[in-house]
Amino acid sequence: MAGDALSGFGPALRRGAIGLLDLLLPRVCVVCRRGMHAAEQGLVCGRCWLRAEPLPEPRCQRCGHPVDVRRTACAWCAMLPPFVRAVRSAYAMPGGTAESIVHALKYDGWPAVATAMARRMAPLRFPADVERERAALVPVPLARTRRRERGYNQSAELARALAARWHVPMREDLLERARSTTTQTRLTPGERRRNVSGAFRARADRATLRGLHLVLVDDVVTTSATLNACAAALHAGGARILSYVTFGRAPALGDRW
Repeated sequence: MAGDALSGFGPALRRGAIGLLDLLLPRVCVVCRRGMHAAEQGLVCGRCWLRAEPLPEPRCQRCGHPVDVRRTACAWCAMLPPFVRAVRSAYAMPGGTAESIVHALKYDGWPAVATAMARRMAPLRFPADVERERAALVPVPLARTRRRERGYNQSAELARALAARWHVPMREDLLERARSTTTQTRLTPGERRRNVSGAFRARADRATLRGLHLVLVDDVVTTSATLNACAAALHAGGARILSYVTFGRAPALGDRW
């Protein structure tokens, strides 16, 4: 961005140079395509961030899903394996602009959007034991063909930016895809589980993973099928416990947000 390129200038000269650059090369928001004010940082304008819908409160203490007062037990928790400790997400999807922000990161070729997304994920609070024990952030691996087409793994971009804020290492060497899968977008919950069953495996040996509490990172969680498959692979490989963090979360079947 212009501000980063001119960081060595004095404050007054820098402001003037940024203003001139914005006049000659006006920046536009990658979501709404409107011009951005000179004071706005990043690739997404403040208006679009204000229109992103935070995940509703109150939320389940374990899975972070909005509590449904019509139910006596959390239906979303029931989808998680027993070795998953906690899950947190920042924004509700669909609705608002959160989905468009994910689209800019995932499909429009804007990996730098991950920095601002991670900044809004970083304040999510986990149970104290998770924040104390988390040993590394592990992004959901992308299929080789998809990564080649996209040029990057959006989950890894999020994990890298979030790791810098949480002061926790990001590890791409612990988990890999064992096979390619079809897109989960149009699949039913049962089809999603079958689609990713056995699709991941631990890359590290048991000595490396033994006893670790790892946090899986993804852009969006819907039924948690993909994250659960990743967690199962790491747990089978020796990890003691897993937690998840995502930017967006879709409603479960029957939810009324």
